[in-house]
Amino acid sequence: MQSSRLKQLTVSWSLLGYYQRFEAIVALALTFLISVIIIVALVRLAMGVVNGLVFSAMDPLDHAVFQTVFGEIMTLLIALEFNHTLQYMVARQQSIVQTSVLLLIAILALARKFILLDLKAVSAAQVLALAGATLALGLTYWFIRARRDADGASASSSS
Repeated sequence: MQSSRLKQLTVSWSLLGYYQRFEAIVALALTFLISVIIIVALVRLAMGVVNGLVFSAMDPLDHAVFQTVFGEIMTLLIALEFNHTLQYMVARQQSIVQTSVLLLIAILALARKFILLDLKAVSAAQVLALAGATLALGLTYWFIRARRDADGASASSSS
């Protein structure tokens, strides 16, 4: 499987223009860097959780501890999704990062923010602003998805 991807990439590499090659190299470098960040963050998270549980310095039932650990896990998931998106660019399955995927990553980041939100420390205006941003991102994603679905339906019915 991996060797067939490599063969496909080497064959398509000669067909790419200079900017497309540059774009692929940048995407590959970003993929590598984000992968390193993910690995380091995962190791630190695992060490922190194990040390905290073994030495009883951390109570997993404490709301603040749970929020912190869950927030770190959500951060890793967001980084993984971003890295997965870059893989499409490296494999030349997409020439640019898709807007809908970036919107979903932004929605994930907002969901993480809501999970970590301490309602005692924020004002109603801040919560309203976050809710408005979530609504705007959700509606934008919905419009893009509806248009893509409509374009797909019209393309399949015309052929």
